[in-house]
Amino acid sequence: MFDEVGYTYFLRTVRRLTGVDLTCYRQGQLRRRLEALVQRVGAPGFVEYARLLERDPKRLQEFRDYFTINVSEFFRDADRFRYLEQQVLPGLLATRPHLRVWSAGCSNGAEPYSVAILLRELAPRGAHRILATDVDRTVLDRARRGDGYGPADLRQVTPERLARYFTPAADGQSYAVRPEVKALVNFREHNLLGAAPGDGYDLILCRNVVIYFTDDAKTVLYQRFVDALRPGGVLFVGGTEIVRGTEQTGLVAAGASFYRKDATARRVQRPA
Repeated sequence: MFDEVGYTYFLRTVRRLTGVDLTCYRQGQLRRRLEALVQRVGAPGFVEYARLLERDPKRLQEFRDYFTINVSEFFRDADRFRYLEQQVLPGLLATRPHLRVWSAGCSNGAEPYSVAILLRELAPRGAHRILATDVDRTVLDRARRGDGYGPADLRQVTPERLARYFTPAADGQSYAVRPEVKALVNFREHNLLGAAPGDGYDLILCRNVVIYFTDDAKTVLYQRFVDALRPGGVLFVGGTEIVRGTEQTGLVAAGASFYRKDATARRVQRPA
């Protein structure tokens, strides 16, 4: 049922249909999830499931939703966000009043909206721009709406911030982000393993995403982040993630989960 030829065919089909290269993910964990999905939809094997994705757009979107990990909350890892608020952002704002931020793998929008809240508090007059990207169209649609956030999403939000930056829904069970916060964030579909959406960013957040990638894919991705940062810009990663080989990439540690691009680092030129 799950032969290697069929699996290889499936991987090629997914890359053609979505642009996502699943060979960059850790194969043991990925394959177990995919085999469970094939069985759940009742397909005889990977080849048949690939053909189903080719002819049925709804099944293709179902696949996107399934393999994408969407776990997020506002101010996730509160101690790291406090460091961002008290040390990193003030340092960046000291030299640049208008910050460019990229939230890579933004999920339901909680992360970029958290940064937007901090920037409104720290530098409300700044013309800040936050780009938030994800490969999952369904979760991006929800993030753009900025609503439906429940207790699990908001557990790190203080009562003061909840009252100031959120509006309760009519059902009394969830909240929506206020328009002034949403105005700072632009959402865009983007494959994290593709080319970066521009450069010159002051801050890039990519948290709890690359843990699913192979070591080779991580190396390529982190170098792309370095290339996309301006000299002195900061990369913010997940609480359990460590960037290896920083001396080769041009990053220096700047606190737990934070790395700063060396001001002398040069953009890496790759063959076309």
